Amino acid sequence: MGTVGQTYKKGALGVSIRGGLVLLAAAALASGCARPAGTDARRQPLPAPPAPAAELQADKSVIRAARLRAEQSRIATARRWGLKRVPLTAPPAPVTKPRITTREGFEVDGHEEKGLPPVFTTVPTDQKIVFLTIDDGAEKDPAFLRMTSELRIPYTAFLSNYLVKDDYGYFRRMRDRGVALDNHTLHHRYLPGLSYARQKHEICGMQDVIEKRYGTRPVLFRPPYGNYNEDTLRAARSCGIRYAPIWNEEVFADHWEYREWDRRIRPGDIVLSHFRGREGWKGTMTDMVRRFLDKVTAEGYAVARLEDYL
Repeated sequence: MGTVGQTYKKGALGVSIRGGLVLLAAAALASGCARPAGTDARRQPLPAPPAPAAELQADKSVIRAARLRAEQSRIATARRWGLKRVPLTAPPAPVTKPRITTREGFEVDGHEEKGLPPVFTTVPTDQKIVFLTIDDGAEKDPAFLRMTSELRIPYTAFLSNYLVKDDYGYFRRMRDRGVALDNHTLHHRYLPGLSYARQKHEICGMQDVIEKRYGTRPVLFRPPYGNYNEDTLRAARSCGIRYAPIWNEEVFADHWEYREWDRRIRPGDIVLSHFRGREGWKGTMTDMVRRFLDKVTAEGYAVARLEDYL
């Protein structure tokens, strides 16, 4: 009997212990160890340990070294192209674009009321930036493409078809470098001397050429010689043009010319140049870029992309 009783007591104790363990496990699951429905405790990521101070210092050293190499590269590039100083870097493009209006004295009758494209020489900004624009397309200098690409100088090209049609590929390479190709008419005529229909043909025809050859339809148009009348702007608007920028300064390979009496550059000024070589200038296009950059950099100006402000 005793043996049987001992055996029973041991069995009861085993059952009791096993039952207690089950109850403890259930309590644990029901307590703060439980996870919200739909989560898997086994898949919860552990917090990353803080990086050691030595690693953080190493990361900062890598960043400083990379910046130093980039600056040394910019200095070397500027020297290679014969610049006196490294060009300044333009600030980021504004999130809110400035309101562009026609410069006083450059309006036609009812200009704003008729919704005609604004004619302007300067973009409203307090930042020390200028915009380089280059007209027509006569000279196709590969060194100019290399120079502006290596120096990362933005500019806008206003093209006339009669000058670019012998080498559309040159301006395609320009477009592939991020340059905006805009409208300067088919044949570079004096537009106020033409009828509305002929002006529209000159402007809309160039829109078609640029769209066919380069895949975009411009919204910027520069009238040849900076001359226009109401018909010019009405025709331009009918062709999809929204802006008619002209210029406040002009830079050549060997000198500058100014619209303002005090011969000073101002924030937001648009600078004109041309695709020209030694046949038309006392120098090359790279000479022009060098003269342009040396002056604006010395006066504390960076070169920005015109389209970023429109």
